[in-house]
Amino acid sequence: MAEAVVGVLISKLGAALAKEAATYGASLLCKEASALKGLFGEIHKAKGELESMKAYLRESEKFKDTNETTGIFVKKVRELAFRIEDVVDEFSYKLEDGKHGGFVAKMTKRIKHVKSWHHLAVELRYINTELEEATKRRDRYVIPEMQRQDGSGDHRAKPNNQTSCFAREEDIVGIEYYADELQRWLLADLKERSNIITTIWGMGGVGKTTLADHVYNTVKVKFDVAAWVTVSKSYQVEDLLIKIAREFGISTVDGSNMIMRTVVEVIRNHLEGKKYILVLDDVWEQDVWINNVMPVFPANCTGRFVLTSRVYEVASLATNECSIQLKPLPDKSSYKLFCKLAFWNNGEKTCPLELRDLAAKFLQKCEGLSIAIACMGRLLSCKPPTYSAWENVYEELELQSCKNTIPGVDTILKVSFEDLPYELKNSFLHCAIFPEDYELKRRRLIRHWITAGFITGKENKTLEQVAEGYLSELVNRSLLQVTRKNVFEQVKCWGPPGSSGIFFFSAGRG
Repeated sequence: MAEAVVGVLISKLGAALAKEAATYGASLLCKEASALKGLFGEIHKAKGELESMKAYLRESEKFKDTNETTGIFVKKVRELAFRIEDVVDEFSYKLEDGKHGGFVAKMTKRIKHVKSWHHLAVELRYINTELEEATKRRDRYVIPEMQRQDGSGDHRAKPNNQTSCFAREEDIVGIEYYADELQRWLLADLKERSNIITTIWGMGGVGKTTLADHVYNTVKVKFDVAAWVTVSKSYQVEDLLIKIAREFGISTVDGSNMIMRTVVEVIRNHLEGKKYILVLDDVWEQDVWINNVMPVFPANCTGRFVLTSRVYEVASLATNECSIQLKPLPDKSSYKLFCKLAFWNNGEKTCPLELRDLAAKFLQKCEGLSIAIACMGRLLSCKPPTYSAWENVYEELELQSCKNTIPGVDTILKVSFEDLPYELKNSFLHCAIFPEDYELKRRRLIRHWITAGFITGKENKTLEQVAEGYLSELVNRSLLQVTRKNVFEQVKCWGPPGSSGIFFFSAGRG
């Protein structure tokens, strides 16, 4: 990750240096010009050193978990890069601040900032010295493997251009029976006015959302209105009801000035005399339904409700006949799902004989959890179907299992993360600023990435098109999860099952 951080920082340094000539030209004070000259000199030096180091850092990523010296060096560079960024940000802020106000105010600020320029130059000089010392220490302990492989190119898979190859339909493996049952419950007696609650529950990663999404997309055409809302642990009642209203297509709801009673009345009036279906995904407490959602819906309508949860108490809101407990997939279904994903471009979607032993080892690590199987299968689909290529991935998985204390499924996700092309890593880690289960519109996420400097232009492609490709690749690898509606309409930042951000922390350490 240090390489990606340094890449963004180099762009920032370049932007700061672009102001050099204009700043000198506007300088009326000898002391100011001298101080700025020293500061710009250190910025030039830092930029040159980091540019020389960037290619090395990209190659060193593969060794940071196996060689302690490399891990220490990468961590140190990342730390120094953040310190350089702080200096550049302070410089940019004060430089801009000096442009505001009248003549006297501007001159006062500029005189005051002379001391700041000296201070920042000294700070940057110290950092540059530390950077040089870290490089010298690295050179004293060169890794033989890195010498041999230097210049061999990036070991990671390149972004997959087959952005549509992973249809969500293929994830419905081993749970077809439950899909049929849930569909039957939801469509039964639609001519009668009644509300029916169904629940899907089980541990994280077993496919609750996948099952609910598959059935929801199948049956929603039978209803007048349909809504899907992710709840999560940290929900607010008002926000939840407003989300429900908007998902039902009620455009008059404005969360900024509407009281909750008004929102409830608007929802009731909108649903009056209609058939509707509502999915509440990731419910953690009974109270969400009993005291907050259920009272909103009129009894004289035809309503169908699907709640997904990891909690049995939530599942018990439905009768036993309308509740589904999902468990880890049995071996046969696990293998079928794995082959569908790992060999999506093979007409028969079958595993070659020479890879079956390794496939069994990968599946053992997945523990029957569909999210882990999907992630592993999609990662391997980016590799050549050869024993040596798969063995390298398995060795990395074993290494991460031994080296990290994070749960098994998170280890699989970390291996998938480490395999990402370097330009995608920062884009993925940026998603950690959003809460778990946060639903983020595709366009907003792309704007975030572009603003943060994570997207670099490519020939014949706009920044938005490049970012779209990044998003597709992260979804294809099961690192981001698409929620319902149209494909890529919204993306939910995927927090690994029960991890509370453990994976994001682990992935960002290097």
